[in-house]
Amino acid sequence: MSEIRFDIASLHAAYQSGIGVAEVIDTVLARIAAADDAGIFIHLATRAELLSQTEALGPFDPAAKPLWGIPFAVKDNIDVGGMPTTAACAEYAYTPDRDATVVARLKAAGALVVGKTNLDQFATGLVGVRTPWPIPRNAIDPKLVPGGSSSGSAVATARGIVSFALGTDTAGSGRIPAGLNNIVGLKPTVGALSTTGVVPACRTLDCVSVFALTVDDAYAVLGAASGFDPGDPYSRSVPIAPPASRAPVLTVGVPAGPDRKFFGDASMQAGFEAALAALKALGARLVEIPFGDFYATADLLYEGAWVAERYAAIRDFFEANEASLHPVTRKIIGGARNLSAADAFRGLYALQAYKARLAPVIASVDLFCVPTAPTHYTVDAVLADPIATNSRLGTYTNFVNLLDMCGIAVPAGTRDDGLPMSVTLLAAAGRDGLVAAVACDLHAASGLTLGATGWRQPGARPVGASAEDGTIELVVVGAHLSGMPLNGQLKEAGARFCRSARTAPAYKLYELAGQTPPKPGLVRVGSGGAAIEIEVWRLCADAFGRFVAAIPPPLGIGTIELDDGTSAKGFLAETAGLAAATDISAYGGWRSFVAKANGQGQQLESTPP
Repeated sequence: MSEIRFDIASLHAAYQSGIGVAEVIDTVLARIAAADDAGIFIHLATRAELLSQTEALGPFDPAAKPLWGIPFAVKDNIDVGGMPTTAACAEYAYTPDRDATVVARLKAAGALVVGKTNLDQFATGLVGVRTPWPIPRNAIDPKLVPGGSSSGSAVATARGIVSFALGTDTAGSGRIPAGLNNIVGLKPTVGALSTTGVVPACRTLDCVSVFALTVDDAYAVLGAASGFDPGDPYSRSVPIAPPASRAPVLTVGVPAGPDRKFFGDASMQAGFEAALAALKALGARLVEIPFGDFYATADLLYEGAWVAERYAAIRDFFEANEASLHPVTRKIIGGARNLSAADAFRGLYALQAYKARLAPVIASVDLFCVPTAPTHYTVDAVLADPIATNSRLGTYTNFVNLLDMCGIAVPAGTRDDGLPMSVTLLAAAGRDGLVAAVACDLHAASGLTLGATGWRQPGARPVGASAEDGTIELVVVGAHLSGMPLNGQLKEAGARFCRSARTAPAYKLYELAGQTPPKPGLVRVGSGGAAIEIEVWRLCADAFGRFVAAIPPPLGIGTIELDDGTSAKGFLAETAGLAAATDISAYGGWRSFVAKANGQGQQLESTPP
């Protein structure tokens, strides 16, 4: 029983092989007992209640219910109908009669709610110790803090008690606990997951997050739970496309050397350098970015407007029950009493200025890579200095929602002292698929086992969009290849990288004369041709039409045969445009030709400022 793996692919394979859902439920309960950690859950479903949830499942059908029979936990500031919601404050408790929207959607997809998990009270903290319940024990090293505020959700996932768990993330609460417990923490674009039925911290910034053992699992949960919710005024339509492939060339922004903060933790610094080396091995081009404005943005989160927002969320309860709050939580939220509306507007003005200043920086790279946390802290260290330690843990997280970025924390290795090393990949809103694709490859490259379970990583799932999702394949051969000067046009059109491939051996490639930037032309010649390296991207139909309409002569769009027997629309050149062109087919592709011509690795997009 104890050997049943709880990553989704393995658990579904077990169901397919004949195990029953009752056996999985008994495994969950046995693992809770074996964990001997009273701090993980605030409320647990009984075995009878869990079995009653299975009545709606029907026969095993992961196509109709992609999370069929998958056990999950819910942070106790998210409503589950019939279970108390406490936000880690017993006096605040109420029992909702309906599920939060995100929980309802996951249950409709076949997932089973195991219970409600512990947290930093009112989701105020990144440490996981600000709770009147016992402190959940870090799954990797019990001397360390579990991270917060979604502490119980992270520990339950890392121990393999559940397949995934919901958290919330306003300032890093869905990423820090993941990083400290060797699991994945997906913080989607704000608004992608409904917050209806979530006790607010900062309503303008709050988002539901996902803890999972693998990137594939986290992204599958996101796909099942996402969607516009008309009952949530902060919900927005954020397309969650099928998992993407990683483009061969990506530009990754990293904090400039002098701006990297580890607070004396040499092991974390060395671990981050190793993670960057792994990214480079995957084909990333690292660009050092000054991070002063990011840090200044982060500082705003616990000043003015957003502290006042935390106070506003529970003001009536706070004023009537102040003594019931955890002392640190009370001090932080109560500080808003000394703030004025002018202080709030001052913070909003400052944020808008930083957003304007940082927008071109964020747009200048495909994504960012930062340490998830700058250091590890022991429980004793945090209890001795609760404010400073918490603030330091948020170094690389506090600015993210303020700047409307999505992100995913992913295990990247083990430090030289044996503790987890995690990095967070960040990108502009709506690019959730991109950060997931890179995170998936980075996690696989680490060779790490999952959480604290000792389970090996499962094989990667097939990725890439299909014709059924309404997108159209586009073959690119030259300046629109990943890393090339015009690739940004594809990204602006919302294109997603699908795969690298080669044409059928029936084409010739020419360097066209008089093109700025330099471009090649692909021509079908039949016999005597060569197989040319290409990339396949996908665009929605409207974007495809606009993109094609903007293509200048002598280039056009035609059908290109690939060496795997398939075909797709792509760039071809008119033969009339080949005057003074040079046949470069022998290089096998534009990237190889450019590298040879430049005497260096690749022609890449210009370095951001």
